[in-house]
Amino acid sequence: MSAEPEVVAPPPVQPAPAEVNGLRGARLAARVRQALYRTPPAALADAFRRMREGGTARHLDYFSDGVVQTIRVFPCPVTILPEELEYVHRVVRTLHDALVRLPELYLADPAVRGILRLEPEEEEWLRGCWRPEEHVRNPVFGRLDALVDYTSPVWKDTFKFVEPNLTGIGGLHLIPSVEEILAETIAPLLSAQDPGFRLERLTDARELLHEELTAQLDAVGRPGGTVCFVEPKYEMEGIDEQRRLVEYLRDRHGMTTLHADPSELGIRDGEVYFEDLRVDLAYRDYSVLDLIELEREGMDVTPMRTLFRENRVVSSIGAELDHKACWEILTDPEIAGRHFDETTRRCFHRHVLWTRVLAERHTTLPDGETGDLLPFAREARETLVLKPSRGYGGDGVVIGQTLSTSEWDQALDAALADAELWVVQSLAHIPVLEVPTLSEDGSLQPEMYYHVMGYASGPTGLAILARASQRQVVNVAQRGGMAAVMRVEAVGG
Repeated sequence: MSAEPEVVAPPPVQPAPAEVNGLRGARLAARVRQALYRTPPAALADAFRRMREGGTARHLDYFSDGVVQTIRVFPCPVTILPEELEYVHRVVRTLHDALVRLPELYLADPAVRGILRLEPEEEEWLRGCWRPEEHVRNPVFGRLDALVDYTSPVWKDTFKFVEPNLTGIGGLHLIPSVEEILAETIAPLLSAQDPGFRLERLTDARELLHEELTAQLDAVGRPGGTVCFVEPKYEMEGIDEQRRLVEYLRDRHGMTTLHADPSELGIRDGEVYFEDLRVDLAYRDYSVLDLIELEREGMDVTPMRTLFRENRVVSSIGAELDHKACWEILTDPEIAGRHFDETTRRCFHRHVLWTRVLAERHTTLPDGETGDLLPFAREARETLVLKPSRGYGGDGVVIGQTLSTSEWDQALDAALADAELWVVQSLAHIPVLEVPTLSEDGSLQPEMYYHVMGYASGPTGLAILARASQRQVVNVAQRGGMAAVMRVEAVGG
């Protein structure tokens, strides 16, 4: 009888270095989350109290219908690796550099004007205030919103931009405030449970704004000048950030900062004044359409027009072109091919969602083939989102897969009949992350939340606004919450 052959186990297959590296973000994020769950309830209860006090002290306020609420802050930070942060910053700046060119493209290319349609009075403002021979610097300080899952081994493929916001952006006070709260209350507890990783704050959004304002004051020959924050000062709706930014820049940097409603500005000897103080630069949370409406009501908007014409507004008149439809300019092969180099177009192709102005038209579809847009939009309901091109705060956004076929067709018909432009956009995967929610007694309850990121950038750094909600339309205005995004590194073991 022959002996049984010896069975030799195959050697263990070692993961490739790229595979190991791909899992690093997920592992570190899991360690951070586990450290939070191991923290004693008494310590978490104390942290809950301090977080609540910190939110009140930092005025994390949201005003709606005369009621003020404190924006919810989640205790577990969203983590990003240093190399991820570097890549994201590079992509964000590539898109920023493309978007600041929109005024020149609008004025030079009829196809761009057909997509970024301005009202006649808006266009008159743009043509009257945009003087490229004088604008050696186009001051735009914006926030680009995107979907991304930093913990995915193929995280770059999840990194998709949904829309630009180039003027009066929200979050510049909220982002660093949330980071400060977690750095003071939660980060020490996490380090005590697991000293094998290090958490660090990202660049302070307020510092990036300070850099932009300082650079523009220098560019217009008014270094160290007075900056006036202009917004609907007496309308207590939404996030109250401008007055906090005024205080921060004054206290931190000694910058002379003012806070005004447009009605409070005047012209004296050719200069713009607020009360008895000359305004050298304005940071605005007002659209040109808003100013046009104020002018119709009898307000003198000459001071704002003067500041625009002299390139003394952040963001500039060119930021009026930040419609969601501008993504069509970046994702249409013919238009993008005329205005951007191959490297930049590759970035658009990988990270900007296919977007088209909704109309009965022939265009390039997401698969690269040309076809009729309307039949495609009706048939591809589950892969599309419908949005007003100039909306904000998540208003009007319709996700096709959440509707029946008849409801989707009705939404498309309503958008086609609207005087305002609407866009259809490819539906990207909205990251769903486990968020430990903290109760007053220190107990933690895991919940699942959709996440959207907003990126405010400058040449030297990147700030990230992380919004979370149990609705797919994620926005603070939609009663979501906020998490801090922090850089994470392993420090041993």
